Amino acid sequence: MKLATLDNGTRDGRLILVSRDHARAVAADGIAATLQDALDRWSEIEAPLRTVAERLEQGGLADAFDFAAPEAVAPLPRAWQWLDGSAYDSHGELMRLATGRPAPPNDAPLMYQGLSHQFLSATADVPMPSEAHNIDFEGEFGVIVDDVPMGTTAADAAAHIKLIVQINDWSLRGFALREAKIGFGWVQAKPACSLAPVAVTPDELGAHWRDGRVDLPLVVDWNGERFGAAEGYAMSWSFAEHVAHAAKTRSLCAGTIIGGGTVSNDNYREVGSSCIAERRGIETIDEGKPRTAFMRFGDRVRMEAALPDGTPLFGVIDQRVVQG
Repeated sequence: MKLATLDNGTRDGRLILVSRDHARAVAADGIAATLQDALDRWSEIEAPLRTVAERLEQGGLADAFDFAAPEAVAPLPRAWQWLDGSAYDSHGELMRLATGRPAPPNDAPLMYQGLSHQFLSATADVPMPSEAHNIDFEGEFGVIVDDVPMGTTAADAAAHIKLIVQINDWSLRGFALREAKIGFGWVQAKPACSLAPVAVTPDELGAHWRDGRVDLPLVVDWNGERFGAAEGYAMSWSFAEHVAHAAKTRSLCAGTIIGGGTVSNDNYREVGSSCIAERRGIETIDEGKPRTAFMRFGDRVRMEAALPDGTPLFGVIDQRVVQG
């Protein structure tokens, strides 16, 4: 099942179901008004939503319409909570080599709590205050959960993962090191993230949802040139383990989004990277200093993960950075 949100003049938009080929859509009116509403009542409304989704596939809905992804807002335009991890060891190691930071403990997932009151649409221009802040993109996968009780184990957490999303976790690297040293978490370094237009249930990935991980490459292009196509499976901690980590001492409300961090692989020289900072880390290792500049106003970044046969999943993130 594939879900998206259209702008209807409200903060949370209008929930729609999208066909597997992203060609057609139908409103979820009468079942759930918004995606947050659906997540709040998932056990009650999942079956009716799936019934409508199957009828949409069969072409039997008179009120279906053409799906125009650029008209969609983020599936959750705002969320109660956004927690981001850093589950790719190669990314963490490159960042540590580039910044000189010591390695953190590896006995639990790394995670911070970020801005959640706004998620940008996949095609919205992204306003940033200054190029001097070192603007960077970060390609990620993430999950959205229903209500998760405090103390939920990783074995039980998998059942609480209801949707998978694709994320551009925008970063301002000029603030990141200072805020990391302070130790209170990121604020200025982390503006609003962007979400690809479609959120999907895990079964839409088939065999490519494996061990609680997205077993697909995330293809990233910067200004029309291939920047990376790292495989999502290489997480050191599964998404279920991320959910359990977040819920160890508190419950998680329905609609909490949890990211797995910048997608990265050990063979980064072959597959490329999902953020500029990582490439700069590679250059530091290979050449003694970075040479790739961060983004400038007018730059574009495009991200997409699809099934091997080309079937779309989350849709495309394609955004331009502009002066804020």
